[in-house]
Amino acid sequence: MTVVTNVPTELLRTLVAVVDLRSFTKAAQPFGITQPAVSAQIKRLQTLLGTDLLDKSAPGVSLTAKGEAVVSEARRMLSINDRLVKLTVTEPSSLRLRVGLPGDHVGQLLWRPLELFRKRWPHVRLHVHAATTSQLVHELEQGDLDVVAVLSGIKPVDHARFHWLEEMVWVRAPETRLDPTSPIPLVSHGRHCLIHQHVMAALEKEGLDHDLVFSGSNLASLTSAVAAGFGIMAIPRGLVAAEGGNVVVWEDAPLPRIPPMTVSVRIRSDAEEPLAQLAAAFADALMPPSAIVVPDDDVLFGDFAPRFGAAGGRGG
Repeated sequence: MTVVTNVPTELLRTLVAVVDLRSFTKAAQPFGITQPAVSAQIKRLQTLLGTDLLDKSAPGVSLTAKGEAVVSEARRMLSINDRLVKLTVTEPSSLRLRVGLPGDHVGQLLWRPLELFRKRWPHVRLHVHAATTSQLVHELEQGDLDVVAVLSGIKPVDHARFHWLEEMVWVRAPETRLDPTSPIPLVSHGRHCLIHQHVMAALEKEGLDHDLVFSGSNLASLTSAVAAGFGIMAIPRGLVAAEGGNVVVWEDAPLPRIPPMTVSVRIRSDAEEPLAQLAAAFADALMPPSAIVVPDDDVLFGDFAPRFGAAGGRGG
């Protein structure tokens, strides 16, 4: 059993807001997040503490006996935390947060938190770097990035702060059909792409012949090839809507189901405060309600500013 040695103050702050405002929806507003994001935070806090804090049998917002004790201590802890931050925090304008994202894969889930972050802290210098999973993890471990969201196959990467699953679907042009006597024409980022390897493994497991007919460096070129009927492709379902009617999900495709891909979020564990707090706040902004939280005592949590809400999206 995991022993909890650290309780993120952003979760305690959310709990206190829910109690004070007597509403999950009202508690979400001051932090600029959604009601489901507040619910996810309360659930995460209860999981960490191993006890129910809210009495579900009572109407409205009502605390359990342990919940009353936790809120009382949380108020004291937050008061001390806020005084410490005022004494030691570095001005945001002097900070630079380096974020690593997996290119155009699952982009719709990750760009919105970036936009919210920039609006919340317009003076923080934000640098975003897109690369492959292996490159991003390496750069994080070398101290060149502060927080990364990476695709990691069927399992999360080591030391992930949290992770979730993204449903994979086959896409095609509306008129595309497969010739059963020919290899399956694939469109992808190429043989070194994790998604391409994921797709090939699924096809080879079923003994299906396939041929890489088009490879490109960005999603726009790949979907253009698919829209032209040149081949088919597997991508996260959340990316399909952005392409309108040019590319559609092939729900009843005569092809094997592609297992979901894992999105893992890691933050740099050796960063000094308040940069670690800023990275943690941004990392939490990426978390959809379906995310699986992995307690990490090596991560520095804090309350540099209110926690952002989940980025929305689809869990597996």
